[in-house]
Parts: sequence; structure tokens; C-alpha cells
Amino acid sequence: MTDVAPSAHEPMPAEGTELATLVAAKLCHDFISPSGAIVSGLDLLNDPTAQDMRDDALGLIAQSAQKMVALVHFARVAFGAATTSERFTARELKDLVTGMTDGGRATLDWRVAEGDFSKPQARALVNLAYLTVAALPLGGEAVVQSRVEDGRLHLEGFAVGARARLKPEALAGLKGERLTEGLAGQWIQPYWLWLTVREAGGELHLEVEDGRVVMVARMPA
Repeated sequence: MTDVAPSAHEPMPAEGTELATLVAAKLCHDFISPSGAIVSGLDLLNDPTAQDMRDDALGLIAQSAQKMVALVHFARVAFGAATTSERFTARELKDLVTGMTDGGRATLDWRVAEGDFSKPQARALVNLAYLTVAALPLGGEAVVQSRVEDGRLHLEGFAVGARARLKPEALAGLKGERLTEGLAGQWIQPYWLWLTVREAGGELHLEVEDGRVVMVARMPA
């Protein structure tokens, strides 16, 4: 297991306007696809020459609207926006993650113990779970679990499957490194996970090998 907590010699983390800009760009990128599909569906409904596609248009609108709602609910917790809840249950957090990952090739095995999670813990858990599933683009099993040991909360993600991997940008983000090349959209969420864990007084650990990716966040319980 590789400890990816920062050293005294690593560059200062991204923060302030730079960080806000990258998070906003990530959210806009995620929202544009379902919102664009909703507009396309409405255009079909309003096109008198496409009335035979009315059912398809309604289906597209409904599916895209559900995806948009799932994205908004996930983002409010994953990126730390204000919510009415100070704590979240394991069931609530599972629903957020499955709303984002359902329909993909990977299978999510949720083994998180029942209980309440603070905002930083919840933020770390949903991001870690999402990135664990995302490490399996060709399918496989993503196991997400939690445990408390010696006053520390351990959030663990195990991605096992053919070509389980993390992109170079994601690896840099999970190590708390600034992006020097590649796509910022692939870097910001892993970096946000690292930053969330670090600011909560925890450490993020990473293991990548052929067909297997492991992410473990250890935070104060």
C-alpha cells in the first residue's frame, strides 16, 4: 500500500479561485450532457414532422431529467455545497452513489456499515466510491466498505476487474499533486478526495496493480 499523504517538499495544494474554477468546470461538464438531451427531447416534441417519435422524446426527457437530479444530489454532498443535513446515513450515501453509477459495466458491492457520517466523512465516502467504480471502465466488481479501528474511520474501495486502472491525471490527483499535463476534468475529483481527507486530518492510501485498484481513506472517527 502506498501512502500518498503529502511531504514537506511537495508543491502547495491548489486552492482558492483556481480550485473553485476547476470544480465549477467539472460540474458544468457533467451537467451539459443530460441538460442537452432534455433540450433535444423537447425539440422533438415541438417538431410537427417528428410526432411519430413522441414516445422516444418523452423517454429521453425522463431519463435525462433523472440523471440530472442524480448529478445535483451527488454534487451537493461530493463537492461540499451547503445541505440541510449535518450528518448522512449510509443508506443516503449509497443512494447518491448508485444514482451516479447505475447502468455502468461495473457492479457496486456496498458494504458500508450502518451509521451516521459527518459532512467531511460523507464527502470522502461518495467520492471514493465513485472513483472506485470509475476505475472499472470494462466492468468488474467495486467493493466499498467502512470500519472503525483505533479511533479512525477507514473508508475502503477495491476495484477488481479486467484492465482496472486509474488515468495518470487521477493518480496525480490522489497523490495531492498539481496537474502538469492531461485533462483537468480527470484530475479534479481525485484531487478533491485527497484534499477532503487531508483537511479532515486523515491520510489517503493507494495501491494499483494489474487488474486491481485499492483506495483507502483513514480519517478521525
